[in-house]
Amino acid sequence: MAFYRILVILIILAALFGYINVRFLKLPLTIELMVVSIFFSLGLMLVGSWYPELVEWETSLVQEVDFQKLLMEGMLSFLLFAGALHVNFDQLKAQRWPILTFATIGILLSTFLIGGATYGLLYLLGLGQPLIYCLLFGALISPTDPIAVMGILKRAGVPQQLEAKIAGESLFNDGIGVVIFLTLFGIAQAGSGEVHIGEVLTLFAEEVGGGLILGVLLGAIAYYLMKTIDHYEVEVLITLAIVMGGYWLAAWLHFSGPLAMVVAGLMVGHDRFRSSSMSEITERYIDQFWELLDVLFNAVLFVLIGLEIVVLSLKGQFVLAGLISIPIVLLARYISLGIPISIMGRRLEFLPHTNLLMTWGGLRGGISIALALSLAPFMARDLLLTMTYVVVVFSIVVQGLTVERVVKKLV
Repeated sequence: MAFYRILVILIILAALFGYINVRFLKLPLTIELMVVSIFFSLGLMLVGSWYPELVEWETSLVQEVDFQKLLMEGMLSFLLFAGALHVNFDQLKAQRWPILTFATIGILLSTFLIGGATYGLLYLLGLGQPLIYCLLFGALISPTDPIAVMGILKRAGVPQQLEAKIAGESLFNDGIGVVIFLTLFGIAQAGSGEVHIGEVLTLFAEEVGGGLILGVLLGAIAYYLMKTIDHYEVEVLITLAIVMGGYWLAAWLHFSGPLAMVVAGLMVGHDRFRSSSMSEITERYIDQFWELLDVLFNAVLFVLIGLEIVVLSLKGQFVLAGLISIPIVLLARYISLGIPISIMGRRLEFLPHTNLLMTWGGLRGGISIALALSLAPFMARDLLLTMTYVVVVFSIVVQGLTVERVVKKLV
């Protein structure tokens, strides 16, 4: 019953904040929900000296929600499938090599660049931490968040070729980034224990390869089932079962659930899949159903991100470290994208300023916060969580609100 009460409160807040936006602010919905939630939390903290029960109420609400579990084991499967469902598959296929390179080599480069720079930064601030913890920060903050990215791109008028790169990379680097994070997390937990590189590579191959194969199988099952019937209500249920059952199966098999959902969503959303397995009414209902789930889960997620500020350790040094991390994260992304672009640019055609646009358009979001929340207390959790939150808020608010202007100026 407690979960239902929390869900009711979150949806009421999302509806209220959404109304305020549509009626007065007219910002992109996800950005507005997070911003208003932050100001709502700050307002409660401000009046907390007179009415401490208000702050206690919000703090208990946020602490009752296992953000990491809710996102990574619940909402993420729906959001990734819904996002992949409407990606232009032909453009994605045409840009497959840049996307795969950015989502693998780019994420690895970014993880180590950010980790190394963070190690030096924290040492200079008197907050020195072991390198492995700094690498964990690099791993959790490097992946761009498809949940945040794709909603902004729709408004920004990004050319299709570039949109495919940014959206495709954000979909795949999410799954790759989670695997890198889990690998480093295992090493950090092992402490002084012996870690074999072969075991790390095996884990990585199992998670990534297994996730991709499972996604193809899920898409094939959905295709067969939907092709052999014509009943839009059941076909909507089939897509829901594929997502929920497939994500659970991926966790049981120790495969990457995010990658499986992305591949399955791309297959179900493909024009050939739709034309040969769905009637027009089925196609319309599936799109509307998943669009509604996308809006609902996005609303709850970004309200939660805003509310999370009440449980942060807002020490001056922690916030300062987060602020200095912003240019570090952006520079690391620029370099990690620039190297593959400079190599592939001789064979593939890139739009002018691709690197700059992808750097500024690569937003961080709830996935980074969820991964930071999963850190053990001995892994400098409070420090890294505050740094992550500062970077995410800057990314969504500042980059999210200005990316449209940057695109119009440079393209």
